[in-house]
Amino acid sequence: MGEGRLIIRGGTMVDGTGAEPREADVAIEGGRIVAVGRAAGRADEEIDAKGLLVTPGFVDIHTHYDGQATWSSRIAPSSSHGVTTAIMGNCGVGFAPCRPGERNMLVRLMEGVEDIPGVVLEEGLPWGWESFPDYLDALAKRQFDIDLGTQVPHAALRIYVMGERAAKREPATEADAEAMARLAAEGVHAGALGFSTSRTLAHRSSDGMPTPTLHAYEPELAAIAEAIGRTGRGVLQVVTDHPSDDGEFAMLSGLARRSGRPLSISLGQADRAPDRWRHALELIERAVDSGLPIKAQVCGRAVGLVYGLELSLNPFSSHPSWGAIGDVALAQKVAAMRDPAFKARLLAEQPADRASGERLFNFERIYPFAERPDYEPPASDSIAGRAQALGRDPAELAYEMLLERDGRATFYRPLLNYAAGNLDACAEMLGHRDSLVSLGDGGAHYGFICDASLPTFMLAHWTRDRRHGRRFSVQEMVKALSHDNARAVGLTDRGVIAPGAKADLNVIDYDRLQLHAPRVSYDLPAGGRRLLQDATGYRATIVAGIVTQRDDQPTGALPGRLVRGGGG
Repeated sequence: MGEGRLIIRGGTMVDGTGAEPREADVAIEGGRIVAVGRAAGRADEEIDAKGLLVTPGFVDIHTHYDGQATWSSRIAPSSSHGVTTAIMGNCGVGFAPCRPGERNMLVRLMEGVEDIPGVVLEEGLPWGWESFPDYLDALAKRQFDIDLGTQVPHAALRIYVMGERAAKREPATEADAEAMARLAAEGVHAGALGFSTSRTLAHRSSDGMPTPTLHAYEPELAAIAEAIGRTGRGVLQVVTDHPSDDGEFAMLSGLARRSGRPLSISLGQADRAPDRWRHALELIERAVDSGLPIKAQVCGRAVGLVYGLELSLNPFSSHPSWGAIGDVALAQKVAAMRDPAFKARLLAEQPADRASGERLFNFERIYPFAERPDYEPPASDSIAGRAQALGRDPAELAYEMLLERDGRATFYRPLLNYAAGNLDACAEMLGHRDSLVSLGDGGAHYGFICDASLPTFMLAHWTRDRRHGRRFSVQEMVKALSHDNARAVGLTDRGVIAPGAKADLNVIDYDRLQLHAPRVSYDLPAGGRRLLQDATGYRATIVAGIVTQRDDQPTGALPGRLVRGGGG
């Protein structure tokens, strides 16, 4: 794949194994690393990495680029944050297998679960496939700026086999389960990296219906897991509302036992039960000690919502008067909000949904984003904290702050992993032997979440910028972002800097590495809106020996391809 010989000279190499950093050259030919240490001879291109970090490319195992990959060659924002391989098809949602008459069901599901506007999917998806192998073949014809792997999504399987009965969450018959199992194994044989499912009420279609897989019974899941087990390859990925429930965990760990395949479970800290995640890790630890390959996928920062006048939510979006301006252009919103009469009327109102308003729009838990965003802000930086210091009303202050930067100001509302007002729980989860850095959700939640920047945050915050509490070494964090994630999904040819490994690397100006505030872009099909987030400090990102990012900007090179598992 690589074009000619490339040498990265004199960098501080962090090789992905957890070993201490050391100065070394890295020589690349034919898309592979051919030498590490002192590279003799000349090259077609050389990168002077003196004083810079040289790391393996990062592997993001939890994304939702299933739609974007069919219409875009640039897998942004992940490709702006050192990611060289992304795994999609998580949470049981995706677009294959699918019959033509059922496409709208999958669009509505993805629209609701992952906040991707239906009009974007309707215009963007080419729908040149029906079976999952067909979908893989369609992706294999495309070129990207990073590599992509995918998993077989349970919801699509269920709808393909059961139709409307799946949408109504009816129990699968034995024949239904056998058909789903056969199709899941077919997908893995064709190159899917595994199978994913969702068991959370938070996942609903755009018409409010829970995900079809919510109450799938154990015989259905067991049939699928066993069929994948018989392929001898592939992983299982689950998101559930009850990872710390003994009965739920027993059922899920039974899937790993039946299949012999690695299982990962999404895990976070909820405000309503801030210590339950510890029991989930205890259950995982016991299962691993008994010989089961189980990991927790954890986010390295709070899973939080971004609020703004251009976005899906803001602190006043559920107030009755907001309905009059909610769908107008930003400039018109700003003009209306600068009318003193409108301001007085809106501030005098209560949210239409009082319970939701109190949970989502609590000014003690909403923080303004600066150009250099703080993802571990103190209580004094909240809207309520700032208002108290100024002797102001928090709602009025929030209203005025939303109008800053001509209405482009954004706020941050941590939902998970921030019960104590800090990231100490995240530190404990990240430091656990059975956890994986994950849940960035790139390619999804376009209007209120932008966590695809997680790799940049992990390296900058946890090894350099954290003001208090536990930190991690650079080599620990690089290993988690590259080697550990690659191995977790069965990709053994990447994630380390060693002769023979795939030449996916980053050259990073560690001292300058910095996230910028999320910004709104209208670059999706049909002019759809999404949040993007830029970073400074990536001197080069290299995929298969070709530079795809240089000085934080894309080069236009597209060496990325579909990654098929198990030789599919």
